[in-house]
Amino acid sequence: MDILEFRKSVKSYKAVLGFDYGSKRLGVAVSDLLCTIATAYKIIARKDMEADIKEIKKIIEEKEVGGIVYGLPLQMDGTEGETASQVRDFADKIYAATNLPFMFWDERLSSAAMESFLIKEVDMNRKRRKEVLDSSAASYILQGALDRLKYL
Repeated sequence: MDILEFRKSVKSYKAVLGFDYGSKRLGVAVSDLLCTIATAYKIIARKDMEADIKEIKKIIEEKEVGGIVYGLPLQMDGTEGETASQVRDFADKIYAATNLPFMFWDERLSSAAMESFLIKEVDMNRKRRKEVLDSSAASYILQGALDRLKYL
């Protein structure tokens, strides 16, 4: 779904989830109900698809979620690689389980940007950065999408 369809599909006063996909960890961010601010929420340690879906459904209910933004890891030349294909497959499975509208957002360099921020601005040590990087990257991805949605 493109960004315009996504905007029309997400009901008013519903939050939006942001995901930074990884095969071992899923970074999760959530917006406020007005969809203006993204906040790092948690990291889901991936086990199997059934467990992932159960955890995601729990978050959807708790946070009153109306849509999902997936970070799409494009190559630097804009093409999609193997991980992008995995993200698309994951999104399709989550959609089948939740029926929530979703869209993809270019996530090139999001993890690098957040790691740099956590080092330079927050002076966070390596161990703590590892604990928060995935959810921080999800927040960065989601905030980019929310900022774009404001101007549509």
